[in-house]
Amino acid sequence: MSALVEVEDGGGVRVITINRPEARNSINTATAEAIGAAIDELDARDDLTIGILTGAGGTFCAGMDLKAFLAGERPSIPGRGFAGIVEGPPQKPIIAAVEGYALAGGFEIALACDIIVASRTAKFGLPEVKRGLVAAGGGLLRLPQRVPYHLAMEWALTGDFVDAEQAYAASLVTHLAEPGEALAVARAVADKIAANGPLAVRATKQIIVEAPYWGADDRFDRQRSISEPVRASEDAREGALAFTEKRAPQWKGR
Repeated sequence: MSALVEVEDGGGVRVITINRPEARNSINTATAEAIGAAIDELDARDDLTIGILTGAGGTFCAGMDLKAFLAGERPSIPGRGFAGIVEGPPQKPIIAAVEGYALAGGFEIALACDIIVASRTAKFGLPEVKRGLVAAGGGLLRLPQRVPYHLAMEWALTGDFVDAEQAYAASLVTHLAEPGEALAVARAVADKIAANGPLAVRATKQIIVEAPYWGADDRFDRQRSISEPVRASEDAREGALAFTEKRAPQWKGR
């Protein structure tokens, strides 16, 4: 991977770290490409079940690199959008581990993740309206799905910062960590998920993400089309056998 993004794999978990602390981990084109490549590999590798996305140097991400933007860059990649994630998140689950600021596009990156773990000192926000802009990287699409309508509207229209305690109270953040410990807490959550059947984990995310768009008449048929191949897999048999034999399952991802 590019030096702009560090990747560490282990125990079925991929940790992707945005590594531009001197620019508050803001996103330029090269960084977007590197994040997208890391996510493509996460989805493709059978030995990886879940990802964690975080930022180096005590900041998650301050959004788009404005200097790069003024130089004519567009920090978006085909198929995945801004930062290589907001329009095409991974098919496998991904956790945002947030320290410091997750602002503008940085907040939109976190919203594209499936679980958010945040330091108690973290701050979120969509300040685009303060600059005469619109948060068009998925923030306005996802935020009302994550928090109550009136909160989403107030946060988006004021552009004010939202501290981690507020975000936790609104159930946007699922775990609060002490400063500097967001990644460790996220890793503990990821390890629990990675211990489960990888086919089942991937299918479970797919159903939760897609189900709101299914019609009432065919939703169980749609669910069956995703769940039945998992039920018929070697891993499903291994899970049942391991339970009866009182041992840890040995997943094969097939």
